[in-house]
Amino acid sequence: MTPLEEQFEILRTDFPGARLEHLPDGSNVIIVPSFPLPAGWSKGATEVKFIAPVGYPFSRPDCFWTESDLRLANGAMPQNTGANPIPNQSNPHLWFSWHVSAWNPNSDNLLTYLHVIERRFEDLK
Repeated sequence: MTPLEEQFEILRTDFPGARLEHLPDGSNVIIVPSFPLPAGWSKGATEVKFIAPVGYPFSRPDCFWTESDLRLANGAMPQNTGANPIPNQSNPHLWFSWHVSAWNPNSDNLLTYLHVIERRFEDLK
């Protein structure tokens, strides 16, 4: 089992419905269906996708995507979002330009990155 696959299995202990898809360029998409959202969003949960890039874990994940219709509860578009497509994916998604400020490949993992995404959802803007 590769380090990515090992980390993915750890992630699945918290999110058992998660899936890992290998992309032709060597990167991987991590898909977490029904990711719970705090109050203040238009939905109680959304599908979250992010890329484990080629070279992961030394290359850190960057940005993430949700279902295209996710909005703030007041109907507004979330800040730093747009229609940037997921590589090798055809369905429309909402792209969150949200970046990790610090990443240590020796201690951070896929679950660490999901916590970064979780913190973004807690910041209702």
